[in-house]
Amino acid sequence: MVRVRRILVETLLAGVRWPEQKAPRIQQVLREITARCDGILSLDFLADLEIVAARAWLESMSGVGPKTSAAVLLFSTLRKPALPVDSHHHRVAQRVGLIGDKVGTVAAHALLQSQLLPDWDAQQIYDNHELLMLHGQKVCHYQAPQCTRCVLTDLCYYQRLCAQDQQIE
Repeated sequence: MVRVRRILVETLLAGVRWPEQKAPRIQQVLREITARCDGILSLDFLADLEIVAARAWLESMSGVGPKTSAAVLLFSTLRKPALPVDSHHHRVAQRVGLIGDKVGTVAAHALLQSQLLPDWDAQQIYDNHELLMLHGQKVCHYQAPQCTRCVLTDLCYYQRLCAQDQQIE
């Protein structure tokens, strides 16, 4: 796959945002993995590492951050319990007070992972990620969240602020 033309990689990534930017990055990361692993394109060795060490190894490559490293560990055959935090997950976590409103994406990964039960397995982490992500996509939009459809309004700081604003008007 390392030698696959960029246009083919872009085609495979058609469903994601900015495939023309991601395709060359993916190709570069694949080349780097192959170089670091004595010509073998495999991340199977990460299964033997602790999550922190596996994430550090992945994040040492240009273009790989906390979300990507956690996604690789959780969604791949490695099935390690690492929590990826995308923009939807991050927004919901801020609005319900799991993290502060000024917590950036890098810090959010560590804070949200630390809030999970330590004995949760990869499937439970996946379910947590999926629920918060889908809630952010379907209900808790960046602009015009659908608070009337939300099951988390009792916990939602953002919804309370909106309700106060409406009372003032």
